[in-house]
Amino acid sequence: MYDQSKLSELTRFAGIDAGSTVIDVYPGDGDWTRLFSDIVGPVGRVYSFVPAEVAHFKNDPLGRMSTLAKEPGRENVEAVSADLIAMPKVTQPADVLWLHLFYHDLHTALMQAKGATAADFNRAVYERLKPGGRYVIVDHAAAAGVGTSEAQSLHRIDPASVRKEVEAAGFVLDAESTLLANKDDPHSVKVFDPSIKGKTDRFAYRFVKP
Repeated sequence: MYDQSKLSELTRFAGIDAGSTVIDVYPGDGDWTRLFSDIVGPVGRVYSFVPAEVAHFKNDPLGRMSTLAKEPGRENVEAVSADLIAMPKVTQPADVLWLHLFYHDLHTALMQAKGATAADFNRAVYERLKPGGRYVIVDHAAAAGVGTSEAQSLHRIDPASVRKEVEAAGFVLDAESTLLANKDDPHSVKVFDPSIKGKTDRFAYRFVKP
């Protein structure tokens, strides 16, 4: 999805390095899990966390991550699954929790089907991170002021709403990046629309647990 320079900048932004413990939430094809596995090395750990809310999908997301964890050199990867807010029960204290193009889904019917809310998940993240741990969120930006109202329809979310919700859980905003910004995104079309797919205006926040 990104060229090498952006990948390098994003991992630096997240503060992922050798020996880190990272939780990759809703890992998709596993590209981030593989990248983090390479970076953290044999002393580090990567939890590829598949929320139970999506584990039933036909593409078998948990099975795919379990297969990934068996690849040569992936001994530092563990595929795990639980209800979204039970994430702390299947992972260990982490240095970084990575959420790529997923935060908005916390405001969709699918992810709330078992009763979880964004506030619940943010508290779970706070519980699981070590003191000084980093909660890194990259997502599709909605127009300023729309809040969470377009999370279901356009798969976008207002960055200000994300900041407000995450800070309410006790996190402190440590940094933000405009690396993935696109001023030409009209913010009015679904992120899968051919006119903007892969080129959406994206924000990146790094929060820290005090």
